[in-house]
Amino acid sequence: MIIGIPREIKQDEYRVALLPVGARLLVEDGHEVLIERGAGLGSGFADNDYTAVGAECVDDAGEVYTRADMIIKVKEPQPVEIARMRQGQIIFCYFHFAGSRELTEGCLTKKIAAVAYETLHDEEGRLPLLTPMSEVAGKMSIQEGAKGLEKPMMGRGILLGGVAGVKPADVLVIGGGVVGTSAARSAAGLGANVVLMDISLDRLRYLDEIMPANVTTLYCDPHSIERYAAKADLVIGAVLIPGAKAPVLIDRALLGRMKKGAVLVDVSIDQGGCFETSRPTTHSDPVFVVDGVVHYCVSNMPGAVGRTASHALCNATLPYCRKLAGLGLDSFLMQSRGQAAALNMNNGSITCPAVAEVFPDLPAAIKNCNAVTA
Repeated sequence: MIIGIPREIKQDEYRVALLPVGARLLVEDGHEVLIERGAGLGSGFADNDYTAVGAECVDDAGEVYTRADMIIKVKEPQPVEIARMRQGQIIFCYFHFAGSRELTEGCLTKKIAAVAYETLHDEEGRLPLLTPMSEVAGKMSIQEGAKGLEKPMMGRGILLGGVAGVKPADVLVIGGGVVGTSAARSAAGLGANVVLMDISLDRLRYLDEIMPANVTTLYCDPHSIERYAAKADLVIGAVLIPGAKAPVLIDRALLGRMKKGAVLVDVSIDQGGCFETSRPTTHSDPVFVVDGVVHYCVSNMPGAVGRTASHALCNATLPYCRKLAGLGLDSFLMQSRGQAAALNMNNGSITCPAVAEVFPDLPAAIKNCNAVTA
């Protein structure tokens, strides 16, 4: 199989979809690896790091898309990339279709096989290709939230952990999955008072055992969200329904009851966002203010720490890249329910129930899709 690695072109995206060691192993497996010149530079990898292990470096992304049977990317295809795709081509990356009708329609028109990192699951229902970036995003949400609380960023002008004789910040984390757990640990480590919410009592029992003393676990319901969001200095939105649009947990009306200069960090923004007033932002222009509340809604948070994120991502994706390339699409999907759940669309039809539910008017063929449930 010919495998193509284009340079990521989403704004402020510095990750690369394949490390040099991955290129080496795919070449040793008998595949041909094409990488666009400069694709690894944002993560600290030079072109000759790839050519030294047998990959071919090409100057033009168009050539990568024209020649490759399978494209391995990080972020969702941008419009110019969608235009380069062809029918039957396998695209393996984060898609997050539920967050964008334009993206979904564009990929359907091209009749590609969209194999999504974010819906592939293992035998225990975990999301192994989403987990490493969730860890990064969870930790970054506290970094960026703490920055947002500074007065030059239009925040309240407070230090997250406080100092001797001064109260630390109140942090609300909504969602006790990988993102929320990482965020709560980071905030607690800086000395904040943290409330961590989830809807699973079993998960809350587990979190209550492992979290430090300055983290309080609470069952997540509308009344609890309203009460604790109103008193929070920083709120982290960390909810996930795999493949589906994120539920709205804080509406516009609640903003009026929040502290002026409080910060909302919407980690769920790539799935549509869990705050009503959220809209995607970039690392170059990360925040905006609505009703006195600062919003941070960068849709590719881990892209800013490209070297760390690329290592973490590729450690997880490489085994599946090798299996998909070695087995071919059909055999890969038949190998397990979890791998079958990674197929979000094929030959012009949506194959993931969660995506089909968001866009009921678009072509769907979901009878053979075994997507993981929330």
